[in-house]
Amino acid sequence: MPILRTEQLEKTFSGSGAEAAVAAVRGVDLAVDAGGFVAITGASGSGKSTLLHMLGGITRPTAGRVFLEDVDLAVLGDDDLAAIRRRRIGFVFQRYNLLPELSLVENVALPLALDGVAAARSDVAAREALEAVGMAHRAGHRPDELSGGEQQRGAIARALVTSPAVVLADEPTGALDSENSARVVELLRRLVAERGQTVVLVTHDPTVAAAAGRVVRMRDGRIESDTAGTVGR
Repeated sequence: MPILRTEQLEKTFSGSGAEAAVAAVRGVDLAVDAGGFVAITGASGSGKSTLLHMLGGITRPTAGRVFLEDVDLAVLGDDDLAAIRRRRIGFVFQRYNLLPELSLVENVALPLALDGVAAARSDVAAREALEAVGMAHRAGHRPDELSGGEQQRGAIARALVTSPAVVLADEPTGALDSENSARVVELLRRLVAERGQTVVLVTHDPTVAAAAGRVVRMRDGRIESDTAGTVGR
């Protein structure tokens, strides 16, 4: 069974005043196997980020269903959905979202701390996650002491610290130069190949998309194509 799948997923944003409602995602069926690396791409406004946010339970669908490990996210109450997001989904965003007053290791440990995990255990897990992304040597530094690429690798460590079922990344290289972008993409590929992590990322960059094992292209809220990338060819 796929680790993540949707059935006829739809999202319509209501208009205001004279503005018409916008159908951002229209009847999407998608299945992602465990250990897969999937890139969702498409033009601006194609619905790719909205789809990703529904996959992660950030945005609730207007219609359809989203299953993570056979749990239908669309029918969960707010508290149960928040618990699933904390424990089974790792999020990586374009702007890192690291808290400036905390050290890198404290930022990475934060999801565990918010879930009530003891400080000592959280610290050990955070340092292990930083080791996995090659950032253990920067654990004590604050975000403003790190480069953009280092901050993004720290953000990936934070996404990994809970041992999530799936990592969802929304334009993770969008704020990076080409060199750091390549490093982040290679890191994600390594996590898939060596750790069996499932990764779904949204990108507008065809080079980043091609590095994934599978490329899903969206247009006007629908899946236009679903093809193999370069991994495993």
